Amino acid sequence: MAKATAGLLGRKVGMTQVFGEQGEWIPVTVLEVGPCPVVQKKTVEKDGYSALQLGFGAIRERLVNKPRRGHFARAQVKPVRWLREIRWDPEAAAAVQVGQELKADLFSPGERVDVIARSKGKGFAGVIKRFGNRRGPMSHGSMYHRRVGTLGATAPQRVLPGKKMPGRMGGRQATVLNMEVVRVDAEANLVLVRGAVPGPRNGLVLIRRTLKGGRRSA
Repeated sequence: MAKATAGLLGRKVGMTQVFGEQGEWIPVTVLEVGPCPVVQKKTVEKDGYSALQLGFGAIRERLVNKPRRGHFARAQVKPVRWLREIRWDPEAAAAVQVGQELKADLFSPGERVDVIARSKGKGFAGVIKRFGNRRGPMSHGSMYHRRVGTLGATAPQRVLPGKKMPGRMGGRQATVLNMEVVRVDAEANLVLVRGAVPGPRNGLVLIRRTLKGGRRSA
């Protein structure tokens, strides 16, 4: 069973720099987090787990299809562009009502968060760019420069699962764990996190209270 947490939806505004209390230079990513209306609640008693379905992003009502329009109407919220379900701690979720708006003040400076986004798509790429493989000899007469190399023709006489091959690079969900919240502007719904966040500007991001210690990407 996944661990319970709390989080919000937002968008990546871009990167900038701020100065800390000791005058140190801190590179940060600016995230516009919320307001996120609560469209639906999942409870342990009824659904077997605790979660909130949150919305984010303004959209014209005529661009929303009829089933989703009815879904928003039942929750008595305005239509939004994105809907995502986020695991929430049962005790924290019990204090939240359907139709309520959650904002950036859910987080505080110094807190640790995980940021989930879709990485930038790089298109079709070879194994050197995609995985950092070494190239072959560049001398005259060599027929092998930036290609994959052997696929296992002599042994084990088949292509093993997971073989690093050319293909589409990027455009996948990426998670950066244990990022530090540097500043929170509750009035402007801005959260500044230390370091870089995957994805392009204006891309959808999910920010949640961290689940694990240590910082790594997956």
